Amino acid sequence: MVSRWGCPSISGSTEKRIYRIYMRQRTGLYALCIVCLLSLFLFLGDTLFNTRGEPREAIVAYSMIEHGNWILPVNNGDEIAFKPPLLHWLIAGISTLAGGVNELTSRLPSALALSLMTLGVYAFYARRRGVTLALLTAGITLANFEVHRAGMACRVDMLLAALMVGALLAMYRWTERHERGIPLLAWLCLSGAALTKGPVGVLLPCAVVGVYLLMRGRGFWYATWRLSLLAAFSLLPLFGWYALAYAEPHGGQRFLDLIYEENVLRLLGKMTYASHINPWTYNVQTVLTGFLPFTLILLLLLPAGCRHLLGRFRHRRKDAAASRGWWTAIVEWCKGSWQRLCAMDDARLFTLLSVVIIFVFYCIPKSKRSTYLLPLYPFLAYYVAEGILWLRNRRPQTLLLFGRILVGLCGVLTLAFLIVRAGWVPATIFGTGRHAAENAAYLVELQTSHLSLLHMAAVVAPIAMAGYFLIRSTRTEREREPQAWLLCIVGMTLSLFFALDGFYLPTVLNVKSDYAIARQIASIQPAGTIYSYRTDVLEANRMHPFTINFYVGDRIIPIDKAPEMPLNGLLVTGDDEIKNFERAYPQYTAVPLLETDHRSCDDRKKVKVYAFTRK
Repeated sequence: MVSRWGCPSISGSTEKRIYRIYMRQRTGLYALCIVCLLSLFLFLGDTLFNTRGEPREAIVAYSMIEHGNWILPVNNGDEIAFKPPLLHWLIAGISTLAGGVNELTSRLPSALALSLMTLGVYAFYARRRGVTLALLTAGITLANFEVHRAGMACRVDMLLAALMVGALLAMYRWTERHERGIPLLAWLCLSGAALTKGPVGVLLPCAVVGVYLLMRGRGFWYATWRLSLLAAFSLLPLFGWYALAYAEPHGGQRFLDLIYEENVLRLLGKMTYASHINPWTYNVQTVLTGFLPFTLILLLLLPAGCRHLLGRFRHRRKDAAASRGWWTAIVEWCKGSWQRLCAMDDARLFTLLSVVIIFVFYCIPKSKRSTYLLPLYPFLAYYVAEGILWLRNRRPQTLLLFGRILVGLCGVLTLAFLIVRAGWVPATIFGTGRHAAENAAYLVELQTSHLSLLHMAAVVAPIAMAGYFLIRSTRTEREREPQAWLLCIVGMTLSLFFALDGFYLPTVLNVKSDYAIARQIASIQPAGTIYSYRTDVLEANRMHPFTINFYVGDRIIPIDKAPEMPLNGLLVTGDDEIKNFERAYPQYTAVPLLETDHRSCDDRKKVKVYAFTRK
């Protein structure tokens, strides 16, 4: 008799148990798909571009479609992309189907990448560590601040993180088969990571797997040649793009210099311009802040973990100190720790190595950003999930405390909104400081913006989830369900993001955006080239009016990069830079057309628009 699994040796009771596990895994997968849809895609296009990073990436895809150059398009007048083109290809492909590049189509690749990464992490751990732990790990991955923010932004970081995590998980499956066969999925993910941000997308995952293979008894040369072969084939698509880009009219030596600076000099800290220079402690700070609100769980677990480690050390110290001294006690404790590390379950060891190696690697370059550490977040989420389950079983009151902290956050957010909406906070509260006008504009927008049904649902969601948690947690001891608290805690966190993404952030950040100024400029000059002028120019990393340029259709070029000096035109500048313009170009006379108090979201300078003509 052959079972539905195609194996004649499985008994009926075992088959039923496997079927129940399979159904639980599938139910969890469906639930995660719904959560990803609601938390990522529902409000993805509501927030206008309000930082220079997003339009800087989106305009590359716009140029690809507009000029038909999908290898090395030119944008912002005379700029080529700093990163390989996979993200821009995805945006351009989606936008072509959707009818144009906008906020939604530009952010879709990041949201899709985060969704697939979340589902992949769930599927990986569900098969190896159980459905409950896998579901909690995936929920924490989706619901921490840094990952959620990256999944809602048009940047390369989320796509890179998802591909690197996918490559790590696929290569782990390859090691389970004793490195037999061709790891096609790993090759695709590694190649995609290289085409997203360069060779680091290949080398770092291979380093993690290499250390894992060594700790599992594989020979050094065996692991080296297997992973080197995989890395070499994974880098072929990137090198193919390098060759094509070098042959482009705007490629050549300029392109080679850019690639060398971004991939080599950035790692060595010898770039021609300062780029996110921070000490290694910056990475510790960003992980702690980026993992909010679950950083609180780490803090709640810290005392118990320290007591556990201290107790083990004291026990070994007493045994060894009696006969051989303190130094021997320390050495034996270190040996015991190493033995316990090597004896860890394969999946847990691989997870730990992924966290440690990725973190240490990104401590080496002088250039450090919080988004560089995104690939370690799913693996760190696994250990946080283990800690939460330990609290559920051993110290449910501590877990209850964390839940009540989240209830307080939900309550404060909702109460603050009601107070502002009622008009009890006057705009004059901000005084006359430098940012007073902006803060007053944010407040007025929160007070007067239209509330649709979806907006009201977003505002109500946190307090509704908080109330549900309180109901479940205030029952008698016999009726309490710590298992249900886990879902409520993740649910409250996601409801906070739902409220922020659905109403609060679009309302505030759309005021900060340069969109309205760009529309005014477009009405003054509906077609043709618009010029920009800046004094703080770095040739290797030139600042442009990125947001305004995107919203006027990539028509702004720096006047010093114009093919020929124009007879007249429209000039976009900032603050009092028009005086420097008149000194640098005495042949022109400039007349103000639009002098605003709006501070650009790109560089925080007040936007000024002039009409200039040759004398």
